[in-house]
Amino acid sequence: MILRLDNVKLNIAENEDKLLSIARKKLGKEVKFFKILKKSLDARNKGNVNWVYSIAFSSENETEKPAVFEKVKNPPKVVMIGSGPAGLMCAVRLIEHGIAPIIVERGECVEERTKTCESFFKSASLNVNSNVQFGEGGAGTFSDGKLNTQTHDGFNKDVLEIFARFGAPKEILYLNKPHIGSDKLAEVLKNIRKFITDNGGKYLFNTVFCGFKQQNGAILSVNLKNCNTSEESELCADCVVAALGHSSRDTFEMLNKSGVKMEPRDFAIGVRIEHLAEEISLAQYGKSYKLLPAADYKLVSHAHERTVFTFCMCPGGVVIPAASEEGGVVVNGMSRYARNEINSNSALMVQMKSCDFGEGLFDGMNFQRQIERRAFEAGGRTYKAPVQLYGDFAADKTSSRFKSVLPTYACGTAFAPLAEVLPKITVQALNAAIPDMDKRLRGFASPDAVLTGVETRFSSPVRILRDENCESVSLKGFYPCGEGSGYSGGITSSAADGLKVAEKIFEKYKNH
Repeated sequence: MILRLDNVKLNIAENEDKLLSIARKKLGKEVKFFKILKKSLDARNKGNVNWVYSIAFSSENETEKPAVFEKVKNPPKVVMIGSGPAGLMCAVRLIEHGIAPIIVERGECVEERTKTCESFFKSASLNVNSNVQFGEGGAGTFSDGKLNTQTHDGFNKDVLEIFARFGAPKEILYLNKPHIGSDKLAEVLKNIRKFITDNGGKYLFNTVFCGFKQQNGAILSVNLKNCNTSEESELCADCVVAALGHSSRDTFEMLNKSGVKMEPRDFAIGVRIEHLAEEISLAQYGKSYKLLPAADYKLVSHAHERTVFTFCMCPGGVVIPAASEEGGVVVNGMSRYARNEINSNSALMVQMKSCDFGEGLFDGMNFQRQIERRAFEAGGRTYKAPVQLYGDFAADKTSSRFKSVLPTYACGTAFAPLAEVLPKITVQALNAAIPDMDKRLRGFASPDAVLTGVETRFSSPVRILRDENCESVSLKGFYPCGEGSGYSGGITSSAADGLKVAEKIFEKYKNH
């Protein structure tokens, strides 16, 4: 029989081996099965910070049986557009059901994509098809691999187990705030690719989805174009999964022209805010911070009529160039597994509404683009990012020098008034929110903190409408999926949506 103990506390200086001793004492005999179920940090009392665990154990040898998936007898032809978290998880689950998809990815495989991104960071030479937004693994490849989520999707546990199966640290299965790290994600992606190709799947990198053919309201094939040679091709398909990512603006426009029903969505825009990681950790954990990983935070402010919130917080991380269109500056955040860089950063986002940009289908998308282009101009038209110290931002003056916090944005920075880049209401909301957030995280409103613009790719500005079976309401066999199609936000929820879509396809074809 497996026993479980919850709320087991260890001082941060104690070794996890003590958990096994606790289990042995509880049983009064040898422990043959032991497992950590959950691990979180309790830092409410900064003078007594503890790790808190739930553990399972037994005096018997217990085995956990792997899931068994029913196979389809006559698998459909499935084309997957996009290889981000939604697309890859969908592909893995389809293969488990005996369906081997063809994955179409406009960007490069992760090995080549990494080189291309590093080249852009150094030389500001942008590849519009392979960058931080596009390529194997999607935007999540360069964003720390954070797997915590606010959703309670039944597939979330599956997502963690699949990542762990393909090489992610096993601790993601029990950490309260799991992350993989961008450096480890590359190996995970290569392992997933090998599994897919070993089981009959296929990747088409450097290939853009540029159209489709339909008959009687059902998709028949997709039109493709090679990004390097411009060679065009066609793939027949029973099902097409559109795991597009939130930045596939040209694809959204093509789908709209082709009659696929979509709707506009509200979203958020903002900046990245950087502090010294040591100062954030001290504020969160007190003097014990040196014994702990770099601290994270999650803040929300209602000090202004527009909600302001932190998002994609990267402890011990860097701000990275995330443009995917020429003439626009976009920023994102990234951490490696160790999270040991000198700064910590987070997106600081302000909710936008249709009254800010219009009610047309692509008004929000064009609004994002305009802000990105203003940031490009403010940075000197070289992909440098416009920056301002928070103290100067609050005083409405252009910064002239950095102080204790130096920016980490790899393409370089230029001092510029962010009030000339961001919408007026965004500036007002940030000015109200930052000192309000400082009440909950001392030092957040440090005048030395660096604001880097602009963060505009929080979520997709459009949603491709689908029914309860995850099929497009206007095109049978077409399955909008993940963040880019408006049905999730972040790695875990996007990946979970990919699993959901795979199960819907399996249900449709299991008796064919």
